[in-house]
Amino acid sequence: SPPGLLLLTSFLLHVEEGRASLTRLVCDNRLIQKYIEEAKDMLNRVGQCQALPTLTCPAVLPLVDFTLQQWKSKSNETKWQEIFCDLALLVGAVVEARGQVTQECGARQLSQLHERVNSVLPLLQTSSWEGGPRVPGCSLRTMEQTHVPSIFLTYRQLVQGKLRFFFLDLAKDLCK
Repeated sequence: SPPGLLLLTSFLLHVEEGRASLTRLVCDNRLIQKYIEEAKDMLNRVGQCQALPTLTCPAVLPLVDFTLQQWKSKSNETKWQEIFCDLALLVGAVVEARGQVTQECGARQLSQLHERVNSVLPLLQTSSWEGGPRVPGCSLRTMEQTHVPSIFLTYRQLVQGKLRFFFLDLAKDLCK
């Protein structure tokens, strides 16, 4: 599938950033805060775009909600796999929406979101556990959305939630 090919290409281009980048991201709390602020800013900017079209082919987005108690009961590998799958599905949704949005403001915001998500995926790829880098099998809870800002909201929720808590968990081991 094109999103899968895109994901693999992105990984191969960025894999050399390696574990040092992951450790830096996890151990320097300012960096995850930067990701969160950028996600909020992108959501605000897309909200300011005038006359964004409704998507004729709905974007399939991951449901990224969770309870902290459920999250804490999962292994780091399971958390990693969930986040990786959520981001991979989000890349596909962004690509699908970009093909439908011709309005300049919306198209520009979607391109920026695409770049941001593709900068996070390789960092997660370097943290895979047994057997080195791989693309996991995904079975996600999803929803379909026809409104472009929903894609940005999902990304913001993912970064503020699962990704932030995952990095906090990794920091316990990597930042001693």
